[in-house]
Amino acid sequence: MCPFAGYPFFVMDFSVVRHDLDCAARSAVLSTVHGTVDTPAFMPVGTLGTVKGIAPDELRGLGFELMLSNAYHLYLRPGHHAIREQGGLHQFTGWNGSILTDSGGFQLISLAALRTITDEGIVFQSHLDGSTHHLTPELCMEIQMALGADIMMALDECPTPSCSKEQARAAVARTTQWAKRCVLASRGRHQALFGIVQGALDVDLRRQSARELVEVGFDGYAIGGLSLGESKPALFAMVEASVDELPCSHPRYLMGVGLPEDLVEGVMRGMDLFDCVMPSRHGRTGCLFTNRGRIVIKQAQYAKDESPIDEQCGCDVCRKYSRAYLRHLFVSNEMLGVRFNTIHNLWYYRTLMAEMRSAIQGGEFLAFRRRFYQQRRDCVRSRAYVRLMEDGHRCRPVDVSQGKDC
Repeated sequence: MCPFAGYPFFVMDFSVVRHDLDCAARSAVLSTVHGTVDTPAFMPVGTLGTVKGIAPDELRGLGFELMLSNAYHLYLRPGHHAIREQGGLHQFTGWNGSILTDSGGFQLISLAALRTITDEGIVFQSHLDGSTHHLTPELCMEIQMALGADIMMALDECPTPSCSKEQARAAVARTTQWAKRCVLASRGRHQALFGIVQGALDVDLRRQSARELVEVGFDGYAIGGLSLGESKPALFAMVEASVDELPCSHPRYLMGVGLPEDLVEGVMRGMDLFDCVMPSRHGRTGCLFTNRGRIVIKQAQYAKDESPIDEQCGCDVCRKYSRAYLRHLFVSNEMLGVRFNTIHNLWYYRTLMAEMRSAIQGGEFLAFRRRFYQQRRDCVRSRAYVRLMEDGHRCRPVDVSQGKDC
């Protein structure tokens, strides 16, 4: 069964609605054949076609329109051919929103002892059964085409932040060559393709990688190879260097990031899309996000706490259940506790992105950012962000009359 049957010839549309005049933040609308996404937006991670413990209709009910799944993991299990026979990932999973699939380059970092990188591609052993596979740019596109993703990612080489300059330079060169091969490969008539900027923690290499990818030409551009243990100032210096070289007319995606503070800082620097496992993974470990910072629900101080997780939150969990009950579920290893935690965390992320979009529309993003940190003044992590970012961040106006087709 072909996952593209009946689709019109429409790849993707991206229209910037509003630039904030005091920083690089912007709001836009991204459209695929499966619907529209208001940006800046956060993508929940459904690695194997599902956000753990959350049904597709629940995810839509929480306000999400775009989900990320991973081509590497789905290639190994159940296999892209099997999913194609089921009508593609949308039909297979029951998710009728848009899907972005990651190429798998990032996942292969963790398999350093089990993989070899050449100009042709990546030879690796499956973490499931030890079988050997050769992931080329062409196979990467074949996999994502079979999955029927609305947005596909080009295969990239993702070096670690601690790599040498020579290794980072070689990874950029290989990423560009693979990107060219991905563009030439076949894909469905509704499928957009993003290139991924690499360059480790080298500003010049980041700029070079972005320029080379723009010359190749993609529907959107991602910034990869970050959130791997580098400092926050280093992370956002790489974002700024990359954004400078990317066209304003195309979506920008900061991969694998992350914390609420990361999202605020990324949006301020002009990023449109984000993904991270944090809302669901933290939900499984009992770490809950609130407007004042994070709480660890298993702590004894919540055993008799009748208040909701967050009094400002409008999710069903906060409206109906107390911290005491959620703590009881979690320490008792009840599955319902993990589900409730995940639902709340996803709602928090969805609300945070909506508030940022509203602030941009109202021309007051920097005021929102100040309020965000003021609310979290008792949060150690947020205080650290303020110390790292407040004096040194670049917060320049966006001149909509100049620059790369702004």
